[in-house]
Amino acid sequence: QMELVESGGKSVQAGGSLTLSCVASGPNYPRYCMGWFRQVPGKEREFVARVDEHGKPEYAGFLEGRFAVSQDKAQFTLHLQMSSLKPDDTAMYYCAGGYPFGGYCLGSREKHFGFWGQGTQVTVSS
Repeated sequence: QMELVESGGKSVQAGGSLTLSCVASGPNYPRYCMGWFRQVPGKEREFVARVDEHGKPEYAGFLEGRFAVSQDKAQFTLHLQMSSLKPDDTAMYYCAGGYPFGGYCLGSREKHFGFWGQGTQVTVSS
């Protein structure tokens, strides 16, 4: 089954930048559907960004253009470039993965992803 390993989380000052990476491994598929979610204690996990089956990025509305998601050509590594970080961005960031269905990545909800990484902590201080 698919395994996901995140890296890059750390503590940064507000206004700073950070890049998270997620490496996926598992069964032989042409590509994996991958995305990023985040969660703070006491709140539900929320969608951050993903790349669809065409390589087109999709973002949560609250990001206001501050983050950029990309998938490498091998399509098994996903990056999240975060800039203009705010204290509200403090969260555990999770990489999510799934197998394409009929060649499509189904969407941006948790139910559209069947596999999760352990998470990488991002802390933004003011």
